[in-house]
Amino acid sequence: MADAKKTRLVDKWKTKQWYSVVAPEFFDSKEIGQIVSSDEANLKNRVIKVGLGEMSGTFSPNTAYTNLFFRVKEVVGKTAKTAFIGHELMPGYIRTLARRRRSVINQVDDVTTKDGIPMRIKMLCITGLKVSQSVKTDVRKALSSAIKSIASNADFATLSQELAYGKLSAKLFNAVKKIGPIKRVEVRKSEVKESFHKEA
Repeated sequence: MADAKKTRLVDKWKTKQWYSVVAPEFFDSKEIGQIVSSDEANLKNRVIKVGLGEMSGTFSPNTAYTNLFFRVKEVVGKTAKTAFIGHELMPGYIRTLARRRRSVINQVDDVTTKDGIPMRIKMLCITGLKVSQSVKTDVRKALSSAIKSIASNADFATLSQELAYGKLSAKLFNAVKKIGPIKRVEVRKSEVKESFHKEA
């Protein structure tokens, strides 16, 4: 009986195959992982989390705290192709920014890229000193205006790369730096507004 059970387990493992998971073309179609599965249909819509350092091949303080998220959209042969669906800064990193005697200003905006991809962008602004409520309001307005303008003038591929590699944060910092004692601006999270359709 035990031998029969062991044989069934071995046979089940033999039916599984390894699939290479690759990023979209605007991330150079890099391999971001491997998945084992007995049925390629089970791979579709699976979410893969990858550290920015692993993606870029450059490990530094600037890449260590950023995670990128991809969803498997298509399987071709033994390759699972993905779509970028957002990113997130690690909570521990965000906590190090929000120190005493500083103001933390949060702003969330829904935007649409030039090629029609809807996204939600969550921004974080850290000031060097405590600031008044009116300054916070001005910063939020400036961030909202800037992100909507930037997104509407960029295609999804460009905006995704700027999100991942910090260029967008730098642009937002330039948009608010004259309002008050702004220390840092980060895009702490981005999410593509996905829609799923049931197959007939």
